Amino acid sequence: MAEKITKRGVNYSEWYNDLVIQSGLAEYAAVRGCMVIKPYGWAIWENMKTVLDTKFKETGHVNASFPLLIPKGFLEQEEGHAEGFAKECAVVTHYRLKTNPDKKGKLMVDPESRLEEELIIRPTSETIIWNCYKGWIQSYRDLPILINQWANVMRWEMRTRLFLRTAEFHWQEGHTAHATSEEAVEETVKMLNVYADFMENYMAVPVIKGVKTANERFAGAVDTYCVEGLMQDGKALQCGTSHFLGQNFAKAFDVKFLTREGKQEYAWATSWGVSTRMMGALIMAHSDDEGLVIPPRLAPLHVVIVPIYKTEEQLAAITAIAEGIMKELKDLKITVKYDDNDQAKPGWKFAEYELKGVPVRIAMGGRDVENGTVEIARRDTKEKVTVKNENLGLYIQQLLEDIQQNLYNRALQFRTASTHEVDSWDDFKKQIEIGGFVSAHWDGTSETEEKIKEETKATIRCIPLDAVQETGNCVYSGKPSTQRVLFARAY
Repeated sequence: MAEKITKRGVNYSEWYNDLVIQSGLAEYAAVRGCMVIKPYGWAIWENMKTVLDTKFKETGHVNASFPLLIPKGFLEQEEGHAEGFAKECAVVTHYRLKTNPDKKGKLMVDPESRLEEELIIRPTSETIIWNCYKGWIQSYRDLPILINQWANVMRWEMRTRLFLRTAEFHWQEGHTAHATSEEAVEETVKMLNVYADFMENYMAVPVIKGVKTANERFAGAVDTYCVEGLMQDGKALQCGTSHFLGQNFAKAFDVKFLTREGKQEYAWATSWGVSTRMMGALIMAHSDDEGLVIPPRLAPLHVVIVPIYKTEEQLAAITAIAEGIMKELKDLKITVKYDDNDQAKPGWKFAEYELKGVPVRIAMGGRDVENGTVEIARRDTKEKVTVKNENLGLYIQQLLEDIQQNLYNRALQFRTASTHEVDSWDDFKKQIEIGGFVSAHWDGTSETEEKIKEETKATIRCIPLDAVQETGNCVYSGKPSTQRVLFARAY
């Protein structure tokens, strides 16, 4: 099965696409730019959702659902928002089809069903939600509003890639309203930290927290905070964003409240979201030429047990032991599968579960039954060990934690080795070609930022929140700078 996957060193892009399809995560849909997320891929996404949803609720947020369709006039009410999303919008203009009298059985748009106002399939939901908030907010007592929505959205991307950039994708979008600017900024940073914690402790992907430049911030935001990861090919991936929206949407939809002092004030807003793009990050940060490598805390299946036998008597003996092991693992909340399917040979099964990234594989044969042992293979390092059956559950529980930590450490070591400080334009261009994060001084102007992007295809990924203030000269213009920013080519 791995033979069907292009090697990373040959063509990284094809490797990624092959891996997504061959491992059964997703496939392209009949609609251009859309995808079908298959059961195995959806199971990983569900695990992500479960963890994040719990974290959102622990921070006081509640879930709600808002319409898929947005009146075009709503999108036009916040100028920056409208300009930012206009080119990505899918538009509904009619509400009915009818049979074409000239072509038997064919359908055509009924011209008499044209909508008075065109509807936009939501690319994001700020406008439809803030139109609702207008009726929900009258007093400071109504604030804060802390709402999250799990939904699908549509952005008509021209160049698509499974999970990373599709016309339709699944995500969560938080939308909050606050009485003060300070509360809204605190919320924005809080949710950024929730994302970073999830990515590092569950996805095992080290991320850099930072602020986007004016050129890169969300349309309609005052500030956009982000978490940036580095993939194995040296390209950056924006894994999530959290936006301080100021009073822009409150003013656009006239959302005012009565303050404690009895004055009318516009509400302060945030929005924040992560999407199925995280699936792409998970794949590209850890997987190899043999298939997926999934961190145990997000794996749909932690352990697979494969019997190796020649006779039915051997199978019966192995099965009896396997049932005890499975009970022990399940009691520890470890998901396990016993694959005694006699239609496939053990070698085929090994390759299949390696392709799917199952963290731990247990093989058990006749000699293992006699010796009271099993062979354990870990997916991250491919190491195999023979261990006794006693306290096997606790051994595997610790092994899963070791795998989780090893994946994070490995990704962090790669990022550290792939991050370079440069001070000259020639060194900058050379390092961008090699790949990785490039830390360099920037003069703070959009003009310089655009010139660098035009000449190298590198963008400022973020201004790190932990950036040290240091004087220097812009790597491109030579003008004074007070801190370094992170550049990279990106997905």
